[in-house]
Amino acid sequence: MSSRKAVVPRAAVAKADVAKATVAKAAPAARPSVKPAAKVVATGTSADALRLAAEIERALADGRLDVLTPQAVQTLMAALCKLYGTQVEAGQDFLPLEGRTSVSPTEIMTTTSALLKAANLAVFELGMWQSWTGR
Repeated sequence: MSSRKAVVPRAAVAKADVAKATVAKAAPAARPSVKPAAKVVATGTSADALRLAAEIERALADGRLDVLTPQAVQTLMAALCKLYGTQVEAGQDFLPLEGRTSVSPTEIMTTTSALLKAANLAVFELGMWQSWTGR
């Protein structure tokens, strides 16, 4: 059972509301302490990679699946896997895909399955590794 609330005269409530409104206008609301990711201007190899990714996306949108040869896909995939794995091991904390992407869940599962197969790993081993490392 809750305790009874004291009755406050309307005039006091009105003055309190005016005071709150004045304070609210004077001081902006507190913002969350989460800092947005700093925008970094890509140069060199990063700029080249962004241009290549955009070119691949345009080709796929045009229905051109032959934009890269299988050998080029394999070489890029290997380099990206090595780079991502090395960066994570060095303490960088980011996911390989940014938030909501244009990559479908089916495309992610297809790629993940093929990567596991290429390394002769089973989903069970992935699950065990995740439980051991917390990743």
